[in-house]
Amino acid sequence: MYSEIVQKIVDTLEENLLTTWQLEHYATKIGYSKFYLTRQFKKETGLTIGEYIRKRRLAVSAFLLLHTDYTILDISFECQFQSQEAFTRAFKELYSMPPGKYRHMMRSLYTKEELEMTTTNEVKGWLLTGTNPSAYTMKADHEVFHTGSKSGYLGSTRPVEEGQFGTMMQVFSAKNWIGKRMKMSCFIKTKDAMKCGAWCRIDTINGDLLQFDNMDNRSIHGTTDWNYYSIVLDVPEESAAIHFGVLLAGSGEAWIDGIAFEEVDDSIPSTNIAGYAGELPLEPVNLGFDDL
Repeated sequence: MYSEIVQKIVDTLEENLLTTWQLEHYATKIGYSKFYLTRQFKKETGLTIGEYIRKRRLAVSAFLLLHTDYTILDISFECQFQSQEAFTRAFKELYSMPPGKYRHMMRSLYTKEELEMTTTNEVKGWLLTGTNPSAYTMKADHEVFHTGSKSGYLGSTRPVEEGQFGTMMQVFSAKNWIGKRMKMSCFIKTKDAMKCGAWCRIDTINGDLLQFDNMDNRSIHGTTDWNYYSIVLDVPEESAAIHFGVLLAGSGEAWIDGIAFEEVDDSIPSTNIAGYAGELPLEPVNLGFDDL
């Protein structure tokens, strides 16, 4: 997750995304200098505050193109671009097509997807599983997303007890990650979630667990806006498969977006909660049961 200060920056940016605020206004609202905010935000997100605002405004514009009949000029000004031309250039740079073409193409595509969604619960590359997968549904959601044009959605379809869970997941080969420390990051948004979190697991070819983290010690509860989460695991030599996804324990809804994998060095601490042979203590401990 972000540090407290960067999370406060993100929350403030989201609350005032379509205002005419300048960096000084955000700094005054948060209570730190603009130089400190800029440095901390760049350090943790890899983006400048301006780049983040620009991407999020373009995501809002993509939503408006799909779900309203606002003119492109109106959307340009609503999303704080100085002209339709400036908006079109920025939109094309991020979405690889001008806004008018995007509106026409994506509306046709999503109409087709919505018709198919009435008879299928499939999303290419993803699996719906868990202790009781029939109590959950998953889809690609083009109405709720952080950036781009879609997010992954996982939600309960009927009351579910906390002991049961569903997960939207996929698996890929560990071959390109052997010997590396891997960071999986994503954005998650929830609604009335009993318990939710991203997860990642690394197995041997026989299915034996090597590394695992399901955010159990920092799980998400209730209704939350988009927040950044990460999992850091080592990929041992005997690794064969990497499983990952978002899980929902009990009832509720969750959206996941912006999933990324990157190599990090040892200065980034592992979040592994499984343990494996290399982490076992060298000697037995508390043999007399005296330590509480």
